[in-house]
Amino acid sequence: MDWQNFWHWLYVAGMAIGAIYFISLGRNPRGLPRLEYFVATFIPIWSGLAYMSMALPGIGIEQGRYVAFEGHTVFFARYLDWVVTTPLLLLALSWTAMHYQSKKDWTLIFSLMATQVIVILSGLIANLSAVPWVRYLWYINGTVAFLIILWGIWGPLRAKTKGYEEHGLPRFYDRLTTFFTATWICYPIIWIIGHSGLNLINQTTEVFLFCLVPFFSKVVFSYLDLNGLRSLGSREAETGPERFVSGTFYALENIMAFWKPQRKSSRRRVRYLSEGMK
Repeated sequence: MDWQNFWHWLYVAGMAIGAIYFISLGRNPRGLPRLEYFVATFIPIWSGLAYMSMALPGIGIEQGRYVAFEGHTVFFARYLDWVVTTPLLLLALSWTAMHYQSKKDWTLIFSLMATQVIVILSGLIANLSAVPWVRYLWYINGTVAFLIILWGIWGPLRAKTKGYEEHGLPRFYDRLTTFFTATWICYPIIWIIGHSGLNLINQTTEVFLFCLVPFFSKVVFSYLDLNGLRSLGSREAETGPERFVSGTFYALENIMAFWKPQRKSSRRRVRYLSEGMK
């Protein structure tokens, strides 16, 4: 059995399910701009098509992949996916941070998106480089740009949520960005331990990881983002998915609070109980 093709086709199916879900969710926008649903839908569609190209057969330069040198296969369709979808994910995260602001900071948004393009293209050039030190130089360039992205979303972008505590936006953004960061950090780690870097894992395992992590960073992230935004503010009763998102974040915060000093944990439990009674 060709496990690489299996994981690719399974990923395509997951992206299709995600796209259908976001289309259905957008039929009742619940106050969110329909453009946000369009972006959430377009991301899995584009990603699914890119990954499908890696599963289809070809001759010479196969669809979605290319043997660059000495049997080194470059899955360039991944980069075609990432160079489009990852900037869009940053756009979605930026919209969340500026959810209650009528005037968006497009300079900050485009700066983050443009920096992310540098991250992806640096990874592609690194993967195509036959000379090891050149490959790692480009990898370092991409990693530095990625660190700038992390600074941007936890610094100036996070500051955009301040002043909206009564709506719960800062806390929701922090939780969503924690999930965002945790999934995105996996990409450079998988890259460096995979066949493009130190070759510590085989190519089939790498393919599996590059199917698993993008599913969470795209479909699951958009699910949390949209349903979380729909649950903010004073509106009609929450739907099942919205209650699930709120409950998941509540449970994660309780788990994190368990590792904090007992006094702080106690105060936090009291606050939650008081909020629940209200």
